[in-house]
Amino acid sequence: MIVHNRIARPVLDILKRLYQASYPIQQIRLVDYWDADDDRSMRANNSSGFNYRMVGHTRKVSKHGRGIAIDINPLYNPYIRSDTQGKKIIEPATGAKYADRTKSFPYKIEKGDLCYRLFTQYGFCWGGDWRYSKDYQHFELPD
Repeated sequence: MIVHNRIARPVLDILKRLYQASYPIQQIRLVDYWDADDDRSMRANNSSGFNYRMVGHTRKVSKHGRGIAIDINPLYNPYIRSDTQGKKIIEPATGAKYADRTKSFPYKIEKGDLCYRLFTQYGFCWGGDWRYSKDYQHFELPD
């Protein structure tokens, strides 16, 4: 996993502790394996950090593009938002069956679980706590 040196030590510590606790992470590969195609990487449930890209529909480099965000088990922890007409968009689309967070399933991140606790202890914000969209896979450091 590639991340900015600003978060390298905390991410290493977090991943080590998750591994020691047998926390389920399906895989961690560079997004280069999927030709830097974020959707293909997410559909493969690949946990990742750096991927140079812009914030959707802007010219602003995303926190992943700056190496200060991590996605964990993205297939099972999708990004959910509404478009301008109020239609629900789920990314990856193949993660739609995991959008109902009241259900129990493997690889699910929820508030209070070990993954959540470790990242937030190190000062990361969780996308599952966002107000207008939910990015259940996503942890980032605030600016």
